[in-house]
Amino acid sequence: MIVGPSGSGKSTLARAIGQRLGIPAMHLDVLFWQPGWVESDEPTFRARIAAAAAGDSWVIDGNYSRHMDLRLARVEAVIFLDLPRSTYFPSAVWRSLRNLGRQRVDIGAGCRERFEWAFFRDWVWPYPTKGRPKTVALMANLPPGVRSITLTSRWAVNVFVEGLPGTLRR
Repeated sequence: MIVGPSGSGKSTLARAIGQRLGIPAMHLDVLFWQPGWVESDEPTFRARIAAAAAGDSWVIDGNYSRHMDLRLARVEAVIFLDLPRSTYFPSAVWRSLRNLGRQRVDIGAGCRERFEWAFFRDWVWPYPTKGRPKTVALMANLPPGVRSITLTSRWAVNVFVEGLPGTLRR
């Protein structure tokens, strides 16, 4: 399971791990967002997460802290991409600009990329004071036997991926 701020590379890391280990990579945003950026209702979203986590092996990215129980019960490790704002914020902005009007593979079908200043102002920028403390607490209180992995730079992420078994298909 991969958690961290928007723009930190959660989906990219999930795909890389999936390729290296030959397991499905799933994105919670794909399970949550319906066409036209319509949010899934709570029972539907929980059912989708439970179905995704029911498989024998997988990697899944996304925070959605209210639904951690469905994933934590089945994970071997939680990877926290604890990158600095100076890294993840420009990445989030650039991703939106680069993909503007396009469909991304890590967002629900029918949700074309859009640039919304409110998202960056209210969600991405304040992550260090709003979201990060929750993630730090999660990492400090993982269930017994769940491995905690914190990566603090793009370099550390690359080293982690290169250290996985398998061959990365480029």
